[in-house]
Amino acid sequence: MRSRSHILFILLTALVVVLFAADMMVGSVGISAKEVLAALMGGGDPVTRKIVIDIRLIKAIVAILAGAALAVSGLQMQTLFRNPLAGPYVLGVSSGASLGVALFILGAPLLGIGGSAWLSTVGVAGAAWIGAAAILAVVAAVSQRIKDIMVILILGMMASSGVSAIVQILQYMSNEEALKSFVIWTMGSLGDVTTSQLALVAPAIIAGLIISISVIKSLNLLLLGESYARTMGLNIRRTRSLILLSTTLLAGTVTAFCGPIGFIGLAIPHVARILFRDADHRTLLPAAALTGAVSLLICDIISKILVLPVNTITALLGIPIVIWVVIRNKSIV
Repeated sequence: MRSRSHILFILLTALVVVLFAADMMVGSVGISAKEVLAALMGGGDPVTRKIVIDIRLIKAIVAILAGAALAVSGLQMQTLFRNPLAGPYVLGVSSGASLGVALFILGAPLLGIGGSAWLSTVGVAGAAWIGAAAILAVVAAVSQRIKDIMVILILGMMASSGVSAIVQILQYMSNEEALKSFVIWTMGSLGDVTTSQLALVAPAIIAGLIISISVIKSLNLLLLGESYARTMGLNIRRTRSLILLSTTLLAGTVTAFCGPIGFIGLAIPHVARILFRDADHRTLLPAAALTGAVSLLICDIISKILVLPVNTITALLGIPIVIWVVIRNKSIV
């Protein structure tokens, strides 16, 4: 089993490297591997170098970070809520982050609030974190009183619907420029992150991943139920707070800067389980991170070839996996 896992980790890592290179080669202007390498080394044509370094390199890095972040956050939520259909999108976490961003993007102009690009970046991130944390806290509180999986899912969807209604009111009241900016953001994009924004995105996601690594043992105990975990000396409240903090940083940051990217957080943890055939989070967590990075790189490449929003590709690839999970877990239906 361990040798199989080691082989899979090596293959996934190699696949990330290959797709990372391919992502920088594919686009409206095709660039050869030799030209990409020359650009990364500081040589080659100046225009090609600018395209590779200023646009495609950042986009490929964001794809890796976002894919890993969404997959790990989804895995943590599925374990915490003991729910195979839990995920940032389904339980309303992405919607909460979207509400925070909407309040900032659409509400700031209404209040006459302006500021520098740096202030805008921090404001969007902070608003997304607060929105995601608020929804997560509500769902976590409800899950303590209500154990029924379907009820929690329905409440998550109702929260999403309520958030959508508030966002629509903000859209109706906002000015044309702010509305256009928000609508473009909702389509989801990995290419809108600037170099200065990446300086905030990368540390936030890395911090979230470090926290998730610190709770691996706790996640394994939670698989056996909270009562058993408590008898083994696990501090449930502290563990839940750390998982919620990690998920807020991971899902909230990605949603803030890339828009609401669906299905990666829900589907990819199941793909990792299928590939590795292991429930141990010491294996599953890095497996989900690598699989998420591979998946979003593939989606980004396909979206560039077909000239479609990345959200549409993640949905088309993720929906069949979710349907399979529902059919396999008949007790959920």
